[in-house]
Amino acid sequence: MKSKGMLLTALGCLGAMTIFGQAPAPQQGPGVQAPQDSRYAEFRASKCTPPPAAAGGGARGPAAPGAAGAGARGPAAPAGPPAHREYTVTEIPGVIAAGQRWKSIWTGTGNNADGPIATADGGLLVAQNTNSTVMKIDKDNKVSIAYRDTNTGGALAQSKSGALFMVSRGFPTSVIQLEPTRRTLTDMYNGQPLDCIGGVINDLTADSKGGVYFTMGGVYYANPKGVVTKYGTLTGVNGIILSPDEKTLYVTGRIPAPAAPPAAGAAGAAPAGGRGGGGGGGGLVAFDVQADGSLTNERQFAQVGGDGTTVDSQGRIYTTTGGQAGDIQVISPDGKVLGSIPLPMNFITVAFSGPDKKTLYGIFNNREYDEIFTIQMIAQGYKDRAK
Repeated sequence: MKSKGMLLTALGCLGAMTIFGQAPAPQQGPGVQAPQDSRYAEFRASKCTPPPAAAGGGARGPAAPGAAGAGARGPAAPAGPPAHREYTVTEIPGVIAAGQRWKSIWTGTGNNADGPIATADGGLLVAQNTNSTVMKIDKDNKVSIAYRDTNTGGALAQSKSGALFMVSRGFPTSVIQLEPTRRTLTDMYNGQPLDCIGGVINDLTADSKGGVYFTMGGVYYANPKGVVTKYGTLTGVNGIILSPDEKTLYVTGRIPAPAAPPAAGAAGAAPAGGRGGGGGGGGLVAFDVQADGSLTNERQFAQVGGDGTTVDSQGRIYTTTGGQAGDIQVISPDGKVLGSIPLPMNFITVAFSGPDKKTLYGIFNNREYDEIFTIQMIAQGYKDRAK
């Protein structure tokens, strides 16, 4: 029989193996995105027709805690808050004055701070992915928790009538309504669970009809009854936003170029990579919205764009980009790039708020550290909808 000391030593070794990633515990529950959930592969194999060959990849939705960067020796210790870089804001007429500065108003840890929308009192609601909550920052930057138990809730959207929706990135994937009543709007597509699509449900925008457009490796519309339809051919989908008049839907990504026939004996060139989730360097695609919520006239609207997106009262589009010099690109309703707003850190998304909705909020999130900033604008956010 082993001695008590030997048993404790064995248990200690087992704990060390777990810590260093050699015997990880199954990942389940709040804070774990569906593709990283230990039940995901078996669920898809049993529920999806035809059964998937492999688990789908993620969209923009950041990975579950500990999933990114974990090797044979386990995840590395957080390196601490990234440094702010220097920047100079130049004037964009009617949008922002020269010399404005970003102000840091909140910091946090984990895969939190995403999908922000304005509140009626000039504050902000922010999805907390790891914590499965919705955080509220009021106009005086006081923080509270507005909603809990969101099943790894990722992004928020609110219609003109006040219906509040959220994408739940945990297993099983769904689009939920938080207000005026809490319910599941949809968790099915073509008679199968949304998880059969594969990957992470990413972003959403709510219309006046009671429906929701969302991204999950493609563009989908859940009508007021929860029936989901897919639209478009674009790739690299990410952020999504309706124009103020709801006649146009903007989605970050690119429409694939027609494949050119290869030259005789040529193997063919590899597709271009870049920002925007893999869609040839990023961009914005537009659709015309029909009376029933369906989408037509898919077209490449702009060559810039990559992640979270918002609009102002004049219909201008603001979209974050990545790379070494990540910024916010400002685009006119006719697709002209008006200028860029430089950043102290690469943001994943932006939203207007403040008492007069002339404050632009920006969010940095690298899955370990989060920071929220504000900057004063000349432009005013669209007031008849939260975002």
